This record gives sequence, C-alpha cells and structure tokens, in this order.
Amino acid sequence: YGKEVYISEIERKTGLNLKAISGDGDATKRFDFVIWGKQATYVFECNFYASGGSKLNETARSYEKLAIEAATIPRFKFIWLTDGAGWRSAKGNLKKTFDALDTIYNIAELEAGVLNNLR
Repeated sequence: YGKEVYISEIERKTGLNLKAISGDGDATKRFDFVIWGKQATYVFECNFYASGGSKLNETARSYEKLAIEAATIPRFKFIWLTDGAGWRSAKGNLKKTFDALDTIYNIAELEAGVLNNLR
C-alpha cells in the first residue's frame, strides 16, 4: 500500500479485532503503511527528526503505549521506522519505548535488510 491505512480498513481486510489500539473503536488511527503478510499484518509508522524537541518525547510515549496494546493482538505487528539526529536529545524516551517495542528500526537497519527477518 502506498497510502495511509485506517484501522477500520485493516479490520475489514484481516478480520482482526483492533479495539485494543482503537479505544474500543472510537479512535480513527491510521498507519503510514501496511504489509499484508501470510503470518501477520505488519503496520508501520515512519518519521525522521532532524532536531530535538517535545514532539519526539510525545511520539516515543505514544508509540510505547501503542506497542503495549498491539502486543495483545495475535497476527498483528507494529513496526516503528525512525531516525535522525533529533533523537540524541531524547535518548531516554526512545530507550523506554525500545524496551516495550523490539521492532524499532533506523535507516541503516532497513538498508541492511532487517525487514526480511520479520516473523
């Protein structure tokens, strides 16, 4: 998919119940893109931060919460692709999110083929 994908579309195509990440159906969350795999549905958020600021901290906290919620859904994998020098000033929040989400990757990892190893 080359467009953002809403939770409702993912539910419709996969039959997955995504209420754990949609506020019981109240949220209109969308992901940057989706890979519809045979073993799982992989949803991606992608961003790059050239400079630091409060946005990085809020993003990290938000994705930590999303990772915890997504982990309760079978055959559903949340992947965060992020990079940039901005993370130097927000290492603590990034580490906290990494502790909850082991599928955080940067550009170098993508170029090395890390997505080929997804299960």
